[in-house]
Amino acid sequence: MSTSTTRRVKLANLAPDFYKALIELDKVSDTGLDPKLAHLVRIRASQINGCAYCTDMHSLDLMEFGAEQQQRITLLPVWREAQKYYTEQEKAALQLTEAITLISVDHVPDDVYEIAAAAFDEKDLAQLIALIITINMWTRVGVTGKMEPGHYKP
Repeated sequence: MSTSTTRRVKLANLAPDFYKALIELDKVSDTGLDPKLAHLVRIRASQINGCAYCTDMHSLDLMEFGAEQQQRITLLPVWREAQKYYTEQEKAALQLTEAITLISVDHVPDDVYEIAAAAFDEKDLAQLIALIITINMWTRVGVTGKMEPGHYKP
């Protein structure tokens, strides 16, 4: 089965109400969370889902946010082997991000959820879950629409 096609619908143009609702959802998806953590979560989910556009966008956003080490972005796909670069809370968030993003593999294992629940209060945990769900929606828009990286400016 070919993954290449010359014609892909643009949701922003053809499903504008959905697209606008997704933008509004995105605006509140990281409320109260540390911005660096939120960017790391978005990047990691984008990497897992193979969305080059979203990976590029959120990496640029994190660098624009300031005072971020390029090494932390570069090592994100192998964060378990580079744990000294991430806080305990970031590691818990990344582990939960991977579980939710790959939900068909193991659902969300209790141990992963418990680590996240210990690292965040209930409100922030709920917000983190909302963020992970939202970025997964965006990556599906990006991958399905074959959005190409290199156009985004923070």
